[in-house]
Amino acid sequence: MGSGYAGRGFAFKIGGVTPKDLEKLIHEVLTGSVSDGAIRLDAEDIPQDVTVERPRNREHGDWATNIAMRLAKKAGMNPREFAQIIADRLVSEAGIAQAEVAGPGFINVRLDAASAGELARTILEAGEDYGRNESQAGKHVNLEYVSANPTGPIHLGGARWAAVGDSMARLLKAAGADVTREYYFNDHGAQIDRFARSLYARAKGEPAPEDGYGGQYIEDIAKQVIADSLAAGEPNPLELSESEAVEAFRARGVELMFTEIKVKLKEFRSEFDVFFHEDSLHESGAVDEAIRILRERGHIFEEDGALWLRTTDFGDDKDRVLVKSDGDAAYFAGDLAYYLDKRARGADKAVYLLGADHHGYIGRMMAMCAAFGDVPHKNLEILIGQMVNLVRSGKPVRMSKRAGTIVTLDDLLDAVGVDAARYSLTRASMDQNLDIDLDLLSQNTNDNPVYYVQYAHARTANVARNAEEHGVTRSAEFDPAALSHPADGQLLGVLAQYPTVVAQAAEFLEPHRVARYLESLAGAYHTWYAQCRVTPRANEEVDAGHVARRWLNDAVAQVLRNGLDLLGVSAPERM
Repeated sequence: MGSGYAGRGFAFKIGGVTPKDLEKLIHEVLTGSVSDGAIRLDAEDIPQDVTVERPRNREHGDWATNIAMRLAKKAGMNPREFAQIIADRLVSEAGIAQAEVAGPGFINVRLDAASAGELARTILEAGEDYGRNESQAGKHVNLEYVSANPTGPIHLGGARWAAVGDSMARLLKAAGADVTREYYFNDHGAQIDRFARSLYARAKGEPAPEDGYGGQYIEDIAKQVIADSLAAGEPNPLELSESEAVEAFRARGVELMFTEIKVKLKEFRSEFDVFFHEDSLHESGAVDEAIRILRERGHIFEEDGALWLRTTDFGDDKDRVLVKSDGDAAYFAGDLAYYLDKRARGADKAVYLLGADHHGYIGRMMAMCAAFGDVPHKNLEILIGQMVNLVRSGKPVRMSKRAGTIVTLDDLLDAVGVDAARYSLTRASMDQNLDIDLDLLSQNTNDNPVYYVQYAHARTANVARNAEEHGVTRSAEFDPAALSHPADGQLLGVLAQYPTVVAQAAEFLEPHRVARYLESLAGAYHTWYAQCRVTPRANEEVDAGHVARRWLNDAVAQVLRNGLDLLGVSAPERM
């Protein structure tokens, strides 16, 4: 490796260059240039975040950085002069083919073929670990999602949180965080009373109460409660007094609904570490303890016979009732106790995924966080997701056969299956309304995004099988310099971006970044497949180019698998 400049050598190794590798090298060159006086900056002016990006026009190079334009003014230099010093020193490093100054002070960098090609080896040696990082190491994140009331099947909104939340958890773990996946069962309060009375009414053959729950599932659960009671040697609930009957339907009915929700989520590949019951907060005294702590901190006051939290001191638009004048705890009181419980269990950060109808909760929840002495958006984050609609033949799908008034997770899975459902629910940002076109997702065409990505993986598997039959194996010596075709470089460049995509998706809690990346990788692979051969033509010998492209093909397969796994989507080898 070249020394770079007089008297200084780098410990940096170019081999399978990723953006992070190049950022590290540029940072070291910049630090060296400051230390030897070529660039006049104070050491503290050197930023840790030297970013590189792919140029829009690939003729300009593999990577580009604007570091000179960021720092030239502080150094009292023209940006192009600053950039030229960095470029001259970069180009002397092994693996850097060119480093040129462009425009007002961009530095465009082109890697040599061998250094770029080494990435294929790096990916295959790392295997499932390629893309994993330590950017969130040392953090314990409690991630709560779905948390639907146990009064009916999971609706489409809950399905979106199940897919997105589970993918967030996978991303955070891939970035080194300790993650607790949590589901909060709202099993305390008026909605459970209405659920129990709806079951009781349907069991008697009567319509649900005016404020109750409808749908075939209510009748199914009511019948099951009666069957389970009799099987356990207990009386038929319909033979009990009304209050006893309602309690029997409540106890068994809620448990049956819990069980069904858990089963459906598991089938959707969305499993949880903790199922937390709201009722336990009230039974354990945790709500009273949370209020006591806030009273000691001076944030509680009494007015009109009720107990209030002064959330306006922390930016909320109005103060919030904790205990109503009749002595019953308000729903918000349970939120206080639940947040404290998460923190007591070791969560540095509690993340809540909530539906669009909970937007008004953000102010009070952040105020609560501050009232406990924590830092909003550091110890507590609330993500609001928008609605999901199913569309078929250009028209909305309005109603579930089973639930009666809503479309459920089951309806979606029956229509398109787990892979297409999970992928379609995670590929759009949570803050966007989402229309899922059932006709599109049932098509085996490139217009169907999940098919497009999965087919790319199946194609890599087919290429590998054909290569084996023609004697193109990875056991042969790998020469990364043989990956010299422009399409090789383009594909390697996309592969190199994957670790950064994973780290950013984890940082911003945005799984859709991974989905969109996979689509760009699939596109680059399909283009490469049309231009480069892995297997020799008739009467040709296997050469270094065939072997190197077998490695590159298999590296693409590995990254597609890794990315799809982060979304909870399978990577089929045949389609």
